[in-house]
Amino acid sequence: MGDDLDDIRAQRMQQMQNRGGGGNSAGPSDAERKQAVEQQEKMKDTILSQVLAQDAMARLSTLRAAKPERAAQVEGMLINMARSGRISSKMNDEQFRGLLDQISGQTQKKTTTVKFDRRRAALDSDDEEDED
Repeated sequence: MGDDLDDIRAQRMQQMQNRGGGGNSAGPSDAERKQAVEQQEKMKDTILSQVLAQDAMARLSTLRAAKPERAAQVEGMLINMARSGRISSKMNDEQFRGLLDQISGQTQKKTTTVKFDRRRAALDSDDEEDED
């Protein structure tokens, strides 16, 4: 896993050096930006496939379809954990669910209650009938 990351970093550094020598001060073109985004996605997918088993990848795909923001958060955490060496082998579905439970426990929102004061909001229909 570390060798793949080193290869990707070396390729990225080479690309950056090639762009810097051209004297293009206008910034990267749309095609270059698109290629950079595609390369980042490819690198992310490579890392995730190295740290997650097939069943865990399927669960992540399901999460991505249901809650894209949460999936992006989980993907970032997994990549950081892989880079720092906290993931030593592929996570199976059970381990991945445990990680998701930990994350949801930390980020769980406090439920709010709405109190409805009937005395203030109620329209008194008896008063309206007496006026007629």
